[in-house]
Amino acid sequence: MSLDMCACRAKLSREAVSVDMKAETYKYLCCSMKVARASVPTTFDELLGDLVLPPALTTVRVNTTKRSREEVVISLDHILSSQYSQKSRSKPPILPHPLLNDVIFIPNCGPMDLCQFEKKVVVDMQCGLAVLRGADVFVPGVMGAPKDLCIGDKVSVYADVEGKCRRGLTTEYCGKSYFIGNGHAEVSRLQLFGSNSATSGIAILMTGPLYVAPCLNSVLSDVIYVQNLPSIVVSHVLDPQPGDIVLDMCAAPGGKTTHIAALIQNKGCIVALDKNLRKIKKLRDNIQLQSVSSAHCFAFDATKALATEEREFNAMDPGPPPYPAECFDRVLLDPPCSALGQRPQLVCRLSVKDVKSYPVYQRKLLTQAIGLLKHGGTLVYSTCTYNPEENEAQVHWILKNFPEIELANQTPYIGSHGLPGCQLSEQDTVKVQRFGPASVSPQVDFDHYKDFTALLQDTIGFFIAKFIKH
Repeated sequence: MSLDMCACRAKLSREAVSVDMKAETYKYLCCSMKVARASVPTTFDELLGDLVLPPALTTVRVNTTKRSREEVVISLDHILSSQYSQKSRSKPPILPHPLLNDVIFIPNCGPMDLCQFEKKVVVDMQCGLAVLRGADVFVPGVMGAPKDLCIGDKVSVYADVEGKCRRGLTTEYCGKSYFIGNGHAEVSRLQLFGSNSATSGIAILMTGPLYVAPCLNSVLSDVIYVQNLPSIVVSHVLDPQPGDIVLDMCAAPGGKTTHIAALIQNKGCIVALDKNLRKIKKLRDNIQLQSVSSAHCFAFDATKALATEEREFNAMDPGPPPYPAECFDRVLLDPPCSALGQRPQLVCRLSVKDVKSYPVYQRKLLTQAIGLLKHGGTLVYSTCTYNPEENEAQVHWILKNFPEIELANQTPYIGSHGLPGCQLSEQDTVKVQRFGPASVSPQVDFDHYKDFTALLQDTIGFFIAKFIKH
């Protein structure tokens, strides 16, 4: 069979593929989500199928302190025209978000009906997920390739779901894998795995990805930030004002920190914390790239951010934590979570013990956040998970244990209501926001703007709650 002939057709559907998850974790989360089954159209099984799919839109936040949204659209239009032309595809429109004046979105398309070629390349999970959201395959992500792989070969690319493929594999991988599209080899096997192998650059140009999305890696990186829509909404809900003293407790990689800086026009003070040194480096890189002058970054465990002894606080030069009580006007807490809303995701390796550990850790952070917040100040709490134990149950815990804290209405409110039956009153469920997959057609008529109304609702799974301290 020639390389150009199809071995089979790849038609993936929501029913055919879902997140690979441990049986005990699946059972536990089914019980946690059971309360919602009668009130929302999506069952947990359908939800796992949706999580495999990337969102229908690529969402981009514009750094409006440097360029206007209109100027960025013009620049991006030229770049994408070249990018899509290289892959023989029609360029999608670049459209402004109707409510958020610093957001533009670009429609994605898929799943595509594709042939699979004889030569197969296996990539690691991180690389595979990036490809599903528009990236090409870069050299570090390749785990296995045919012995006779040459430059220009047409190949099918698979993501290693189980993480068992050893780097340099020459035979066909027998572990569980997920087809993510086709492309052209830009390097040979010798260049990938030889003694003088390449360490960077494109390995496979994805000319036929399963999902077509713009590749925005290093594109206008000083003026745009590719960010999931709910993560952008969070900073708008926080509503920081010029002159505010703001704490971002778990700040890396810096999307929300840089957004807050843009919203206050770099006039104020932002303290950005993260306990992971590697993540702090990424945070500082993004702050520098986006020309943020109002942020102070520290590698610090935010569960210890509240000082136990008296100490002074200088907003102009805050210095490292811990900090005295009630010194921040606004606190943003987007803590480590089970991430059971991230899209796409092909596998969840969390145990029940792992899932149960997150609410405990989040409450430690929430206690610190409330102590550091001024009276009259705003706390915004968010997660990228569907698990109600990390969302609605945390809101209930806060209201029960901190009488000075009031659940507040949010602006903008573009998500859906919280889940009923999670110990929140009906009045409180309409104050929190949930986001998630929407039932939308994968084929979009780019000539008709009305088609994008439904697409705007198709996001990662996310939760936002806003509080005022009295």
